[in-house]
Amino acid sequence: MKKVLRAVASVCLAVLLVVVAACGNKAAQTGSSGSTSAGQPSSQTQSEETILIKFPFVTSMASEKGKAAEIFKKLAEERTNGRVKVELYPSSQLFNDEQSLEQLPRNTIQFIAISLTKLVGYDPQFQIVDLPFLFKNEEAVLRFWDGEGGKILGSKLESANMKFLGVWTNGFKHFVSNKKLLKTPEDFKGLKFRTQAGKVLEQQFSALGAGSVTLPFSEVYTALQQGTIDGIENTFVDIYGQNFFEVAKYLTLSNHGRLDYGLITNLTFWNGLPDDIRATLEQVIAEATAQEREIARNLGNQYFEEMKDEFNEIYELTPADIELFKQALQPVYDNFIKEHGDEILNLAIQANQ
Repeated sequence: MKKVLRAVASVCLAVLLVVVAACGNKAAQTGSSGSTSAGQPSSQTQSEETILIKFPFVTSMASEKGKAAEIFKKLAEERTNGRVKVELYPSSQLFNDEQSLEQLPRNTIQFIAISLTKLVGYDPQFQIVDLPFLFKNEEAVLRFWDGEGGKILGSKLESANMKFLGVWTNGFKHFVSNKKLLKTPEDFKGLKFRTQAGKVLEQQFSALGAGSVTLPFSEVYTALQQGTIDGIENTFVDIYGQNFFEVAKYLTLSNHGRLDYGLITNLTFWNGLPDDIRATLEQVIAEATAQEREIARNLGNQYFEEMKDEFNEIYELTPADIELFKQALQPVYDNFIKEHGDEILNLAIQANQ
């Protein structure tokens, strides 16, 4: 009897295996399993696989960069019907700027929007953005970066497996001090300022008789509070966003330099995108960039109005004041031309016309 039962069980098992195999073959033939044949994914499945973009930045979501990144995320996900997913990491939650520059070429992350000054390690001509009193207004800045200047400098990143996608603006920089009001070049003597990395910024403060130190953005508030540094140069958006007015009570409206961001992606990642996805993202980036620039202008004006009463004193440089600063800072221009030639500088000067 036991032999009979074992025989029956064997027959049932064989029938079951045949049925399962038949179902599997049918699924493969109809595409319901996502394959055209065993182990070979269909082109439809490949093209519709979710594409993840990790996008870290050091500022908050309330900054112009954060707001623009949110617009980019929304449009990218909507326009691709969810084929692209964007993860935002504000306030250095994932990486700070220096770490982001290390990770982007490795494709650990796919997008960054980083201060243009921090790209000097890839080509020292990026220091053009730090030349004091170079651009007369934002229109000139955008003519430079949206034109030949941006094309030339952006191409310098490709050897590091990065693709330059354009510029997001922040605004003109102003001087802020926790010591005294800065009205003339002489007022800077003996003070120490936080700067981003770069020879031009070091030379700028050196020409004014001041010292400089490179600090991560996240450490600036504490350094001002503790007196480790005596001042900063920054935009209205960042002064307000980081509450620097709480620990530095003297503001000089100088418009002496720019702080803008390079929007950059991993080159291998970008070139490997399906053509339709890349074309869609190009449109999304153009729209997000236009909106970011408008947001930056509006936020700068708004934040200045909201925080101006927090300062003990505010001084706006006059045209005569600016001429004195230009004279004091001429060695910075001389050194730039000596080291890098005048091609990029001439493009910037032409953008002012």
